[in-house]
Amino acid sequence: MKHVFSPALFLGLAAGMIAAPLSGTAAAADAQSGKALSLTWCSACHLVSNDQAQASDAQAPSFYKIAQAPGLTEDQLIAFLADPHPKMPGMPLSNTEIGDITRYISTLKP
Repeated sequence: MKHVFSPALFLGLAAGMIAAPLSGTAAAADAQSGKALSLTWCSACHLVSNDQAQASDAQAPSFYKIAQAPGLTEDQLIAFLADPHPKMPGMPLSNTEIGDITRYISTLKP
């Protein structure tokens, strides 16, 4: 099945209780740690870095494409990673790790 990146999905997940307890997570986040975590957890499907040869799933959006999504905020990314959609595997990420990955993706904005 085709993976389609949808900013609307992020907007829906950001609503409600998910984002509230985690929204402060990004404030002290570490982008370098987020890159390392992304290479470990996300690079199996996504292109997460320009020093990565290629993603194994050409249908999964690159982190660069995610970062360029109009109106996408760190809080929305945090909410999405806290409760990923069904196509993503369950990832036992801590709030700190979620914040770090979110901060790393934010550094990829043009």
